[in-house]
Formats: sequence, C-alpha cells, structure tokens
Amino acid sequence: MNSLLLGSFPNKASLVTPGSYAPPTASWPKRKIKKEYNFLRFKQSSLVFRCEGIEGGPTCQECNRKHIVKATSGQSFESEPPAFDSKRILTSVKNSLDAFYRFSRPHTVIGTALSIVSVSLLAVQKSSDISPLFFTGVLEAVVAALFMNIYIVGLNQLSDIEIDKINKPYLPLASGEYSIGTGVTIVASFSLLSFWLGWIVGSWPLFWALFISFVLGTAYSIDVPLLRWKRFAVLAAMCILAVRAVIVQLAFFLHMQTHVYKRPVVFSRPLIFATAFMSFFSVVIALFKDIPDIEGDRIFGIQSFSVRLGQQRVFWICVSLLEVAYGVALMVGAASPCLWSKIITGVGHAAMALILWFRAKSVDFKNKASITSFYMFIWKLFYAEYLLIPLVR
Repeated sequence: MNSLLLGSFPNKASLVTPGSYAPPTASWPKRKIKKEYNFLRFKQSSLVFRCEGIEGGPTCQECNRKHIVKATSGQSFESEPPAFDSKRILTSVKNSLDAFYRFSRPHTVIGTALSIVSVSLLAVQKSSDISPLFFTGVLEAVVAALFMNIYIVGLNQLSDIEIDKINKPYLPLASGEYSIGTGVTIVASFSLLSFWLGWIVGSWPLFWALFISFVLGTAYSIDVPLLRWKRFAVLAAMCILAVRAVIVQLAFFLHMQTHVYKRPVVFSRPLIFATAFMSFFSVVIALFKDIPDIEGDRIFGIQSFSVRLGQQRVFWICVSLLEVAYGVALMVGAASPCLWSKIITGVGHAAMALILWFRAKSVDFKNKASITSFYMFIWKLFYAEYLLIPLVR
C-alpha cells in the first residue's frame, strides 16, 4: 500500500531532464496541472483506503456527499449577515409602530372614528343615500378628525411627561422612546395635516369642528398662563363635553347633511337623543379618566374631582350617571314609532345597564390595574352606544 501511495507522487527527474529547457510560460502551467492532478489522486486513494478499511462504514459516495454538504453550508453561512440585518430592520419597524400606536392613544382613535361614522348615518334618509358620495364624505371627516385627535392626545403627553412617568410610564415620551423633539414634530405635523385636509374639502362644519377641537384641546393641555384647564375639574369636564358630546354630534352631522347631501339644516329626534346621551357619557369619561391617575395628579397639583372627592365616591357617581342615561334611553326607545327600533334599542340599553352594574361591583379600589380595566370597559360601552344610535328612530 505504501508503494501505491508513493507511486502516486511524480518523480522530479521525470519532469525535468538535464539539458532540457522549456520557456517558463509553457512549463509552469503544465507542472501546476500535474501537481493538482496527482494530489487529487492521492486524496481519492486515501478515501478508498479509509472507506474500505472500516467495516460497516459509509461508502465513498456518502463521504463525498458529506464534503459537499460542508462546502454548501459554508457558503450559506456567508449569506447570514443580510438575513440578520433584515430581521433587525423588521424589529425596528415593529417597535416604531408600537410606539406610535401607544402615542396615539388608540381607545380615543377608535371612539372618534366610530362616533363620526355613527352620526353620519343619522343623515341617511333613504337607501340610495348609501353611495360613493356618502363614503367619500365620511372618509374626509374621519381622516381629518383622527389627525386632530393625534394632535390633542400628543400635546397632552408633551405637557404631562413628568406626571406620566408616575401615572402612565408606558407612554413613549414618559418612557424615553420618543424625545421631546420627536413629540413636537408629530404633534405639529398632524395638526397641519388636519387643517389642510379640512380646508381642501371645503366643508365649513368640518373645518369649524377641527378648529374648535384644536382650541379646546390646546387650552386643556398646554402649560401657559390662563390655560392648562385640566388643572380645574369643571373646565376639564367642559372641554371633553364640548368636543365629545356637542361638536362630534352636531358638526359632523351637518357636514353630511349640508355639505355632502346639500340638504337644509334639520335637527332630528335621533340627533337630539345622541347629543343628550353623549353629554352624560362625556361627563362620565371626563370624571373617570382621572380616577386611575390620582397619585400623579395629587403630586403635581391637578385638582381633579378624584383628588378632591376621593376615588370611590367619584367612581359611583360615574356609574350612577351612566345608569340614569341608560334609563332615559329605554324610555326614548319605548316611545319610538318603529317596532324594530323599540326592541333593539330597548334590549340593547337594558343589557348594557345590567352589565355595567355587575362589572362595577367587582372593581377592587386598592388595585390600580382593576380601576384602569374598568375605565377601558367604559370606553367599550361608549363604542357600543354608537352602534345603537343609528337605530334610534
């Protein structure tokens, strides 16, 4: 076997004979090719020896396949950094979207969009009104209002960074995910986009709804002399009541009635009911939103009703106001001339009144998470009411 192995190596004398001469350009490639050929023969013979000398071992083809697999895996390893970069970019985008989602306060975004769609349906008088014109008018109103909504909640966070570090540390500005410059850029951009869209649409009810929301939202949050009305319980409640109960109901209804459908101004029975009911609901939201935040408000001198009267007392005032509102809604539904409206609105409001009462009884006032969860439940009742309002006839 050794002689076989040695015989595979070329003899120097056989390559170059004395006295012979070949130009370097011709001899060097040939010599290199022969060396590589003999080296491969040596590798093949050694593989044969190893494969055949071990009983039950793998065949030569299997050995060769293993070498090929190793070579291919080595090539794929070089392509891993781009995949890693893609994953890192995807994670970064996901984190950015999550931060903006929290910054926009999604429960208010959902409430704004749902309320505008619901109130717009009150302007529908016949089935042919549900047309591309209707959807265009609703889309214009929803997008402009959501831009303004992000301005209002963003400005509130910019003004409350230190308070939110105690009350809501998960918000991007309070947690440090957003710098103050980033927050200012987002807030300014969305306010300008809202006004720009309201202006090019050319609907005066829509534009005035955006302008009044801008003024009240700014007065509520910004910390300058004579403003920052959130420090005063009554003024804070009035701001939320004006936007959620009056402006949303009347202005967006008139946007559809006068701008989209070109009809005269009319205040229908469902519109009056929606405005009155949402006035109760807006007061409840204005009072209840401060109950989970009592610790930070007390430290920074925000004289909310929860700070002045106590969490538990304000909690039951809110529940009582909502129960009264549901009682009035039951009577309005019973007085409807439409049988289907009586049944749907009656059963719907009775069910929500019962769910509210039993859910309120289970709240643990010593647990902030329990109170916050109930506050989010009130927003769900808020959404549900806007599903029933178009059915009030």
